[in-house]
Amino acid sequence: PVVLDADALNVVAQNWPDGQMLETETVLTPHPGEMARLLRTSTAQVQLSRMHAASALSKKFGCWVVLKGARTVIAGPDGTLLVNPTAIPTLATAGSGDVLAGMIGSFLARGFPARAATACAVFVHGCAGEVGFIDNRGPIGTLAGDVLGYLPSVINALLSFHCPMPRRLRKVLPGSMHLLAQDVSDDAG
Repeated sequence: PVVLDADALNVVAQNWPDGQMLETETVLTPHPGEMARLLRTSTAQVQLSRMHAASALSKKFGCWVVLKGARTVIAGPDGTLLVNPTAIPTLATAGSGDVLAGMIGSFLARGFPARAATACAVFVHGCAGEVGFIDNRGPIGTLAGDVLGYLPSVINALLSFHCPMPRRLRKVLPGSMHLLAQDVSDDAG
C-alpha cells in the first residue's frame, strides 16, 4: 500500500497525464487544485462535481482517491463513493492534509484495506478537527499540530463508543458514525 500526496501527485500528473493503472491499495489524496491537475481540468470544474471528479480519478488510475475539502469524498476502483459526514473550517490549514495522509498511511500499515483505511482516517481526522473547533471556539489559531493532538482522544472515544466519553466528544460524533463504523467493519473484519 502507498499514499501519494502533495508533490507526489504533481509527479503523477506530469508523468502519467493519460493515466496508468496503479496498485488498488494505492491512495491518492489531492485537494481540488491537485485534482484539477490530475484530471487536466479546472478547480472550478472539480468543485462543481466533487463526487464525479473523485470517481473519474479513481477509474483513471485504478486506485483509491481521497478528494480533500468540505465533505471529503472517497472514491474506490470498485465504484465505491463515500462522503465524510465530518467537516469543519479548522481543517483548511497548512499541514492538515499531511496529518490526514499520515493517518491513512498508518491505518494501511496496520493492515487495513485501502477502503477501511481511508474511511477511518478521513472520519477520525474530521472529528479531531471538530473537537479542535469546539475547544478553540473557531478556526482562527488552530494548527495542524492541534488537530494531531486531538487524535488520541478521538480514536479512544470511537474505540470505546459505548463507554462514557468527554462532553466535547459527545457533541461532535455524528449519528451517521454507526453507519460508517458498520461499513468499515465489513471490510476490516
